[in-house]
Amino acid sequence: MQELDLETIRKDIDRMDQQLAEVLENRLQLVMQVAAYKKAKGLPVKDKAREAKVIDKVAGFLENKDYSVAVKNIMRGIIDQACVLEETALAEGANNYEYQVGCFGPEGSFTHQALRDYFEGKKYHRHHYNTFEEVIASVTEGAMDYAVLPIENSSTGGITEVYDLLRQYDCSIVGEQCVKIEQNLLGCEGATLQTIKTVYSHPQGLKQCKEFLRDYPEIEQVPYFSTSKSAEEVAEKQDITLGAIAGRQAAELYKLKIIAPAINSNSNNYTRFVIIAKKPEISADANKITLLVAVKHETGSLYKMLASFYHMGLNMLNLESRPIVGKTWEYFFYIDVTGNLSDPLVADVMDEVREKSTYCKILGNYRAYERKD
Repeated sequence: MQELDLETIRKDIDRMDQQLAEVLENRLQLVMQVAAYKKAKGLPVKDKAREAKVIDKVAGFLENKDYSVAVKNIMRGIIDQACVLEETALAEGANNYEYQVGCFGPEGSFTHQALRDYFEGKKYHRHHYNTFEEVIASVTEGAMDYAVLPIENSSTGGITEVYDLLRQYDCSIVGEQCVKIEQNLLGCEGATLQTIKTVYSHPQGLKQCKEFLRDYPEIEQVPYFSTSKSAEEVAEKQDITLGAIAGRQAAELYKLKIIAPAINSNSNNYTRFVIIAKKPEISADANKITLLVAVKHETGSLYKMLASFYHMGLNMLNLESRPIVGKTWEYFFYIDVTGNLSDPLVADVMDEVREKSTYCKILGNYRAYERKD
C-alpha cells in the first residue's frame, strides 16, 4: 500500500479550493440576479421551502452518502451568506424610501428616542399616537410601515397591555431597541417640591419612581397618556402646583425645569421597545424569537413544553403570563428564546412546541438588541 503524502494531498485540496472559489463566485453572481428580480417584484429574501429543496438536491448528488450531513450544513452556510448579500442589495435600494413610522406618545417621549435610535441612517416620517392600540392598529391597517412601542421595563416588568394587543392584532415584531430610562420630576418656572400638589406621568413612570413618591404622600399621583404628554400638559398650564415625571429630553422640549433629577428607584433602569410591521421580516442574522403559547390546564404541561427549548439547546430569555379571558386560572405565555427560524433545528423545536400546546403563535424573529457600553 502506497504511503500517503501530506503535501501532495494539500496541493490537491488547494486545487479543489480554487475550483470551489470559481464555482461559488459564479453562484453568488446568480444570487445577485435573483436579488434584482425579487427587488423588482417586491418578493421576500427568504424562501424556506426552496432552500430545503436545494439542500436536499445537492446532498442527493453525492456518491458517498456518509458526507450527506456535512454537505447539508455547508449548503446551509452558503445559502445564509447568499441571503445576507441579497438583503444588503435590497437595503441599498430601500435607503431612498421614506418609511412611515408610528410612535407611542408625543415628541420627546422615550419611545421617540427609541425610534430615533433604531431608524438612525434611514429616511422616515414620524407619526405620533396617544394609545398603544392606535399605534398597533396603524400598522395592521396599512397606514404605517413600522411602529415602535414599549414592551418591558427592567424595573417594573412587562407592559401587559402591549402583550395583550400583540395577541389580538395581526402583526409581527421585526426588531427591538433598548433605552436607558432616567425619570425626573419636572415643573414650570417657580415650582418647587414644596409647591407641587399633583404629579402626572404614564403609569410605568409612576411605578418606576414609587420610592421617591412614597416620601411625598401629600402629592397626588395622576396616571396620564405618556411621560412626554404629562410634561406637555404641565408646560401648557404653567401652574406651580403641577409636576410631571418624564425624561430630560421632554424637559428640554417643553422648557420645564428639573426639580428633582434621576428619581427612578432603580439606577439601572432600561425599557425594551419593539418595532412591529404588518408582515414578518426574518433576516439571516435574526437571533431572537418571540412566541405566544397556551397549554393544557393539567400537571406538567407547561414544564413539558418549556423542556423542548432546553433539550434543543435554546436559551429562554423571558417568560410572561397573561390570563385567558373566559377561562379562570388559565394563561397565555409570552416567551422569548434564542434562534433563527430558518435553522432546521430551531424549526424542529417550534414544531415540537406546537405539538405540546393548545395555541401557538410566532410573534416575530428578529435581531436582538446589543447594548453598547
